[in-house]
Amino acid sequence: MIRSQNKIRIESNSSTMSDLVFLLLIFFMITSTLISPNAVKLLLPESNSKTMAKQNVTVYINENFEFYVGEEPASIESLEPMIENGIIESIQGSETQDACVVLRSDKTVPVQYVVNVIDAVNAINERTGSQHKVILATSPQKQ
Repeated sequence: MIRSQNKIRIESNSSTMSDLVFLLLIFFMITSTLISPNAVKLLLPESNSKTMAKQNVTVYINENFEFYVGEEPASIESLEPMIENGIIESIQGSETQDACVVLRSDKTVPVQYVVNVIDAVNAINERTGSQHKVILATSPQKQ
């Protein structure tokens, strides 16, 4: 009797599949930590409003009353030119010439620091004849 040497095996090797799964897991863990929508960690004030706007420039004020335009530190004196540069960069090639400056301020920050940012945007508006807006970012109110 002649027996065939080629036997069909139903088993499969799962070690390569588990290696692939672990590599994908590591890839997604690394890339998710690189994405940081809020560069400066803040406790935002709470609100019920749901105003959404296109963010052109983001200004942060942290609990130590330090200003950041984007992720760059700024002083009160350099705040206006840095915001203006950010606005110019964001509206280049855009149809609209008006920008939204999103102010993300820690809820412990005194109102005067918020007013400093509003004054800087108003000075830019007066000088350039534009109508840039300042929007205060908030977190959803807890029920």
